[in-house]
Amino acid sequence: MLSGGYFAGRDKKLPCCGAFGSAVVLVLLFLSSCGDEHEAATRSTVTTATPTSSSQDSSNRCAIALTPHAGTSRTDREIIRFQEEARRATQAAAYVEKLGWAFVAKARLSFDPGFYKLAEQSALCVESKKPHSPEALLLHGHVLHNLHKFKEGETLARELVKTRGLWFDYGLLGDVLMEQGKLDEAVEAYQTMMDQKPGPQAYTRAAHLRWLKGDLPGAIELMQMAAGAGSSRDPESSTWAHVRLALYELQAGHKQKASDLISAALALQSDYAPALLARGQMLLTEEKNQEAAASLARAAELNPLPEYRWAQIEALQAAGRSEEAERVREQLMQRGATDDPRTYALYLATVGKEVDSALRLAQQELKVRADVITLDTLAWALRAAGNIAEARKYSARALAEGTEDARLFYHAGVIAAASGQNPEAERWFNKAAAIQQMLLPSERAQLSKESAALQSQKSTLASDPSIRQEQSTP
Repeated sequence: MLSGGYFAGRDKKLPCCGAFGSAVVLVLLFLSSCGDEHEAATRSTVTTATPTSSSQDSSNRCAIALTPHAGTSRTDREIIRFQEEARRATQAAAYVEKLGWAFVAKARLSFDPGFYKLAEQSALCVESKKPHSPEALLLHGHVLHNLHKFKEGETLARELVKTRGLWFDYGLLGDVLMEQGKLDEAVEAYQTMMDQKPGPQAYTRAAHLRWLKGDLPGAIELMQMAAGAGSSRDPESSTWAHVRLALYELQAGHKQKASDLISAALALQSDYAPALLARGQMLLTEEKNQEAAASLARAAELNPLPEYRWAQIEALQAAGRSEEAERVREQLMQRGATDDPRTYALYLATVGKEVDSALRLAQQELKVRADVITLDTLAWALRAAGNIAEARKYSARALAEGTEDARLFYHAGVIAAASGQNPEAERWFNKAAAIQQMLLPSERAQLSKESAALQSQKSTLASDPSIRQEQSTP
């Protein structure tokens, strides 16, 4: 059980923040605990034609960031305005910094990581004009986090904490530490963040860490605080918090609450991909397969990452639309390794295709981050490759933090059963079954099949003394 500070939300009332006056604060809420929304680090419709090496000169960096932008949304207009102001200003660094954060916001809204590359160029431009400026370091650090360059991001974050030490510096440090599986250090960073500035940005991070540590009620409480502290100036912040809270409520078995939260999220933003994904997954648990397929098709159209396509395939299969499912599967197989290698590895290991590729991708991911999901992905790929002993090691590491996750439990059960640890396998299967609404239909079906096979074996052993004697003989 975690204790103290921001983990003690049920014992300590924390004030909520009002409207935010900084572009930095408006986007910080989403730069941690966002699942796979940032996975497509190389998938982009934005073309920058840019090297980002240290030899790139200042004028080139700035010229890339100031390449004329087009668009009509609020974020597009902000990008255009900051570009125009930066071109006119004698001291342009402040406007280029704001431009960088606007690119970050655009990346979040469009699910196009090419805008993170433009944000990176903005940060490098500011750095060239104001060497070692905290503003450039913070922006660049968040970009590195979203591009999954966590070790590089940690270096910048530690410099920020050492030289300035503001609450959003500690937020960045906690983010990159958490992705690398350094949860105890992340707790310390987030605690300092909470102490300095209790508010939505700290609540979302605390909620995710509580969930990782197996404290679902605490995660719900803190995410409720984050959702309730949303600002009308930034509706996407509130939308995202509603979606994450809905998933927590669904895991807790509060299906109506979860459904209401998704409806509220879609009322805030009617075409929000994470909300459409969550709605589709919830509809699948109710066997409303055609409705689920429609919701997931739109979600995947907006954000065609493996997580979205995988769920869409499941819905189409459940709806009896196998030809359409095969077309989506082909798209997933073509782009999965590039768009999100970790989820793609998990998919391949689950369906038993290209297992060598799944294992290679999972091993590569572990070099970048060592959070519970990556550890579990590698365990699952090792199991698919037949290396059960190694699979057990990584599964145990994935479970060590106490994370309550149906897929983690299901995988642990299968791996335990494959190694002959039937009582352990039964325990994990029971835990997975208790929250199986968080699994995809094929996973639920396989969980049921594996559990039934285990019970059948258990019954056979119980009824045949000779088998029990044979099993116990060295």
